Amino acid sequence: MQGSIIPTIACINKATVDLGVDFDSLISALQRYVDEHLAPVWGTPAKLVKTTKPRHGAWTLLFVDTANAMRNLRAELKKIFGKNIVDEIEAYHLVNGRPVALVFARNVLADRSVRSVRDKVSLAASHELAEMLVDPGNNLWCEHGNGTLYAYEVCDAVEAKYFRIDGLAMTDFLYPAYFEGFHTRNSVQFDHLKRVKHPFQILKDGYAPVRKAGKLILRSTPKKRGELRKENRDLHRSEFRKR
Repeated sequence: MQGSIIPTIACINKATVDLGVDFDSLISALQRYVDEHLAPVWGTPAKLVKTTKPRHGAWTLLFVDTANAMRNLRAELKKIFGKNIVDEIEAYHLVNGRPVALVFARNVLADRSVRSVRDKVSLAASHELAEMLVDPGNNLWCEHGNGTLYAYEVCDAVEAKYFRIDGLAMTDFLYPAYFEGFHTRNSVQFDHLKRVKHPFQILKDGYAPVRKAGKLILRSTPKKRGELRKENRDLHRSEFRKR
């Protein structure tokens, strides 16, 4: 477990678009995702609460339309958070000095690779939540020989795979063994849904942030690379790893 105190995560919906799923139901499913699936593997328990304002000392799961829409809410968010939250997110990916996960609802809903509207939001939310819990500082890397570093992003490589909790799609996620290169093929479990067969494997519709010779690349299939180039990745976690 990362520290002795279980973090509270304030779940705040500032999106103007319809998420396609009841927010209370989404938070309930995300809590089960953490309690029953992610935390037993990674030792990352958390308590999710629905709020309209931040909680002192809490982490944040923030739903907004887009990165630019969040910037346009600068004055309103400053009133809610009591400081210039947008500048802090842009500079450090933090809110009040604590980790933040961002779900850009309008961007997510425009994703044609996922058919169901409610699945689009729940997949994105579980993805961002899991990666914040496993690497809250967004700064962990694993060496894979010859100076190649893989980011500890536990959903990117398997992001197209999912399972359901209370009818909502929750993303697959990697296991610690994925980042241990000495394991042989099929020798241990590398991801929750058992789709990955060996360390550092990237599934067809996934990708991995990799740093080599000081340069960050998103390793993937050519088709996925094309999709990533078209994607609006403003304020995405991987963008902060370029710094």
